[in-house]
This record gives sequence, structure tokens and C-alpha cells, in this order.
Amino acid sequence: MPPASSPLSAQALASWDANATYWDHSITRDGNKYWRRLQEPSLSRLLAPTFSRAQDTRHGIRALEFATGNGLCARWLARQMRTLNPRGGGEVLATDGSEEMLKVARGYYEEEKGVVVRWRKVDVTNEEDLETLAREEGRFDIVLMNMAIMDVADIEPLARALRGLLSENGVFVATLLHPVFVTSNASRHIEVRNNPETGNLEVIRSKIITEYLSVPPYRGIAVPGQPEKQVYFHRPMNELFTTFFRAGLVMDAMEELAFGEEDALERIEASSNYTQLPFILSFRMRLA
Repeated sequence: MPPASSPLSAQALASWDANATYWDHSITRDGNKYWRRLQEPSLSRLLAPTFSRAQDTRHGIRALEFATGNGLCARWLARQMRTLNPRGGGEVLATDGSEEMLKVARGYYEEEKGVVVRWRKVDVTNEEDLETLAREEGRFDIVLMNMAIMDVADIEPLARALRGLLSENGVFVATLLHPVFVTSNASRHIEVRNNPETGNLEVIRSKIITEYLSVPPYRGIAVPGQPEKQVYFHRPMNELFTTFFRAGLVMDAMEELAFGEEDALERIEASSNYTQLPFILSFRMRLA
């Protein structure tokens, strides 16, 4: 991976400034189908033990979000905290390396009674940003990074910083595009054939993966029509997880998320039609 100071890393961050408004209009304030059908249900499952423990002990949760985007997850976390403790308590610190994204997020926020939500610019590839964050903000029960790891040039500073950001029982939860079936640049293959038993045409979908262990950073789009192409940073799973293991974390949960038959679209090539191949990977880690 390129160092955080590389031109490619700077371009990656700059693309989010350029795409912030357009991306937000597509994803929307309340999230798209990827959020509703895949990300939010998985985050709810992975964070359930933390939410349950907080409810049992009446302990207000402190949550830190990296790469908040339009603030979707930050607002979701605040709502969860409000539900857990209607009398108040809890705090969300939402951060992003893009000032334009933070402007969008701040514009959406409506106070959840009793839950403090704050915003801060933090570049997760910048050691100084992360050290200052830990020194000034302390430790958190939840550190969340939703659908952003593949947009980050260097995740080692983040992995090292988690030792100073997670509380004793804190968890780091992340989601990202699946390294095998998406960021490897896998091609979608569609075969239409006659079923000899029924006499009906059937569609067989598969993906062809020709590269996985070493895929250079490349430019692509998340939303058709976005003003500027963003940079994707592929990591095979051993590289992804080992980065955090070396920093002293252990993984205790992982999910591979795919759409169901009920999510199928008429567009034959749509990602949601590939119901046997996961589109998103989610995982939970804690300090060893």
C-alpha cells in the first residue's frame, strides 16, 4: 500500500470532497438498500453485546466513528443509545477526513435528546491526527468504520491507534466491500440456458476472479455519474486482518453479507441478484 503521504492517498481523500454532495443525494439521509438490507442488520448484530451490556448496567456508551460520510451511522448510533436509555446518556464522536462530507453530516443532524453528537476532522492515515484524537478524547466503547476501509490508502496507523482508543471492553466494528468478490475486480458472468427438466430458461450468475493476492490501487465509481472517480485499495483478507492482529487486536465475529431472493432487480447484472456471493464483509475486533 502507498504511504499516507503519497499523491494517491491525497487524491483518494480529495475525491470525497469532490463527490460529497452527489454521493449524499444518492445514498440519502436514511441510507440506501445496501444500508437497510446488509449493513444496518449486521451492525446491529455485531454491536448487540455492547448495547445489551450498556442497558444492563445503565452505562452511557461512548462511540467513535471514522469516515462518517453524511453522518448516517452517527445518527443511527445516537438513536440506538436513545432507545437504550431514554433518560439520556451516551456520546457519539463522528469524524471524517473530508471537510465537505462533515458539512453534509452536520447539516443533517438533529439532536437525539440526551445523546451528545460531536463532529471532528480526522484523517485515519495521519499518525498525528490519531495521536491527538486519543490524547484529547480518551477511550471509547465502540469504534465504528462503515464501508470505508477499502477507501483508505494505509490502515496501519488506524490499527495501531485502536490500542489507545478502545476501552477495556470496547469493540472495533467495520464493514467493507468484500475483498474476494468485489475489490478484487471480479467480473460478473451471466449464463442463460435451458433447463432440460422444466423446459424453462434459467439465469446462472457467477463471478470470475483472476486477481486477488496482489491488486494495485485503482480508480472506480461508487455511484454512477459521480463527479470524480475515487480510489479503491484492495487488500486480501490475510493482509486486512493481520494488520489489526499485529497491532494487538483479536477478531471474535465476522459476517459475509449477501442479498436475498426478495432483493432481486430486473437489471440482470445487478449486484443484488448475486444471492450466493457476498457483497460486503463485516467483522468485530477487541483488544487481546
